[in-house]
Amino acid sequence: MPAGVCGCCGPLRPRYKRLVDNIFPEDPKDGLVKSDMEKLTFYAVSAPEKLDRIGAYLAERLSRDVVRHRYGYVVIAMEALDQLLMACHSQSIKPFVESFLHMVAKLLESREPDLQVLGTNSFVKFANIEEDTPSYHRRYDFFVSQFSAMCHSTHEDPETCSRIRVAGIKGLQGVVRKTVNDELQAIIWEPQHMDKLIPSMLFNMQDNEDSERAGEENPASLAESCFRELLGRAAYGNMNNAVHPVLVHLDNHRLWDPNDFAVSCFRIIMYSIQAQHSHHVIQQVLSHLDTHSKNTPRVRAGIVQVLLETVAIAAKGSIGPTVLEVFNTLLKHLRMSVDFELGDGSRRNSASSLSSTRTKESEERIVQNAIIQTIGFFGGNLPDYQRAEVMMFIMGKVPVYGTPCHTLDTVKIGVTSVNMYCNNGAVTSGFKCKTMCAGLPVAFLEPLCSISLMEDSELRQLVLEILHNIIDRHDNRAKLRGIRIIPNVAALKIKREKISKQDVVFMKKHGQQLYRHIYLGCKEEDNVEKNFELLFTALALITIELANEEVMIDLIRLSIALQDMVLANEENMPMFIRCGIMALVAAYLNFLSQMIANPPFCQHVSKVIEMRNLDAPYLLPEHVFREKCVLPDALDRDDVGLYFQTADLAEALSVPGYNVERLAVPYIPQVTGKHYVI
Repeated sequence: MPAGVCGCCGPLRPRYKRLVDNIFPEDPKDGLVKSDMEKLTFYAVSAPEKLDRIGAYLAERLSRDVVRHRYGYVVIAMEALDQLLMACHSQSIKPFVESFLHMVAKLLESREPDLQVLGTNSFVKFANIEEDTPSYHRRYDFFVSQFSAMCHSTHEDPETCSRIRVAGIKGLQGVVRKTVNDELQAIIWEPQHMDKLIPSMLFNMQDNEDSERAGEENPASLAESCFRELLGRAAYGNMNNAVHPVLVHLDNHRLWDPNDFAVSCFRIIMYSIQAQHSHHVIQQVLSHLDTHSKNTPRVRAGIVQVLLETVAIAAKGSIGPTVLEVFNTLLKHLRMSVDFELGDGSRRNSASSLSSTRTKESEERIVQNAIIQTIGFFGGNLPDYQRAEVMMFIMGKVPVYGTPCHTLDTVKIGVTSVNMYCNNGAVTSGFKCKTMCAGLPVAFLEPLCSISLMEDSELRQLVLEILHNIIDRHDNRAKLRGIRIIPNVAALKIKREKISKQDVVFMKKHGQQLYRHIYLGCKEEDNVEKNFELLFTALALITIELANEEVMIDLIRLSIALQDMVLANEENMPMFIRCGIMALVAAYLNFLSQMIANPPFCQHVSKVIEMRNLDAPYLLPEHVFREKCVLPDALDRDDVGLYFQTADLAEALSVPGYNVERLAVPYIPQVTGKHYVI
């Protein structure tokens, strides 16, 4: 064969191959040949139909260099690919991208950390390019899996391990940016991908050993940034797939107890997602609580505390339409916790089991307190009309005194009821209703007053506080704090309005229930100063918010009945309770006389108080509630100057508007509801 035939083989090579070959120097340390790279770029832009061949040939060279461990040429090939990718934005770039991604995959599959980082960096550059037309067939399943694996690197060298993890997180961030806004790539939100993406980020957020590193060199901070970005892009339909892997990760790594990391995660979630999706996250956590209903108390408490964080952060009005469903779930778990606590207590068989039972009880109390606090926060985010519904809903879950449910163990009723009313106090706080019919409907009032008959001082205090929250529509409670003889009520600047017709009707229908609640609450033997203080506030608020002339007459009759009950002492009440009731009546009639502003009425009340100051200071609140107050052995019934006289009060009120004849009719507590059987 003539020698010249061999000599022409070189020039017959396709031009794109010659241009590609020319960018590689003889010594890879010299780096990319820039002048030849400019020629290759110009050729690719001028002849975009050749891009796929250029890409395929570069990929062929790169694969060969990877196998031969000629990593210098690998770096040059990737640099060339990056420049071509940035320069070309035509339709023909699609086949070139496939070659590019194939080369990136080759690098990620290698066991060399430097090549994995190199491939990741190229992929991130590609992810930031906005393509002119969408890709119908391109998939990123391999990259999600490979980057996720890199996020879990356990390389023996800590520095290298950190580099690989950072590269993996950047790669996942690139996948998210490339696919999340592309309708054709909605598959990224499917569980098989989210179950890899989310745990990879959480794993690095959890493993924050490189806290000294700054910015993008710290895997934990970079993972958190990527996590926030992903959640911020999540649409409503994708929330379930985004949140569920978080819950599973917390389960798998036992991060509910202690739950610091779990709380941190859900804070990030709630602050990253769109506000209107908040209720979806809350429902997810509630469902997860249901699945752990039989888990240890600390795990359940950890989940409830996370729920509390989500509720506290949720924007007002965005919690969603399933409000009662949420309360139902929380109340169900509250009752279950009480059942667990009491069930363990009934199975005590030995001294050894006693300590473990006490531990379990205290842990269950942690669960109960967490649920109570959560209901309070949740209620605080509701509009008034929903608060009224919630109050009635909670009352429907409380055992009612005098019904078949009352056959339950007394302790159980006490614990459940106290907890429920703690909830309700939080829900009613700040509650403002236009009429009492809306604030105290029968379905709520009857069981509320019924619970007040239970033999538990703290429970009765909670009931009174709930009544204060509902009745006080002008924020006067703070001015009435502390049971005392108020010298000048006008100085308190009490806010009040004219009693509405609806409230007049309410008092005609339900006033007797309130009076009876106060009357019976006064004579409970375990009353303390706070009980009398709250009873005084209740009487004062009824006077301010609900009292017309007829109601005022009834309140005076109630006060005289309390005084007569103490003097008769048919129930042999302790002397402290008797003196406490007398002090309550004095404090209230002093307040009422100044609210009525009737001079003869005020004079009679002031005269009795002066006599008590001189001869019986133990009948006044300033004295009887002192720690070292000396109480008498008996009360002198014959000293009429120490007691309020019905005849004198009736004479003082003999003015138009007051039906004083009713004052002569002694007040007797009336049973008006089916639950009021004692």
